[in-house]
Amino acid sequence: MRFSHAFLRIYDRKIASGEITFSRSGIDKNDFTRLCIDPDYVISQEALELVCDRMHLDQEERDLLYRLADYD
Repeated sequence: MRFSHAFLRIYDRKIASGEITFSRSGIDKNDFTRLCIDPDYVISQEALELVCDRMHLDQEERDLLYRLADYD
């Protein structure tokens, strides 16, 4: 599984449930666009930290994204 696929799957679930909105997710629109069109794109570690906090990801989701992004 690639980072972009895992991220967008989590993002879509959070949006659909009403837990977050795009503006509250913390993701930059340019990063989001790149994730949608480039399956190999990975956001920066700093951006990932912000998004994980803003989206209230649980530890399992965080671990998955960090592992797929190759940020140990």
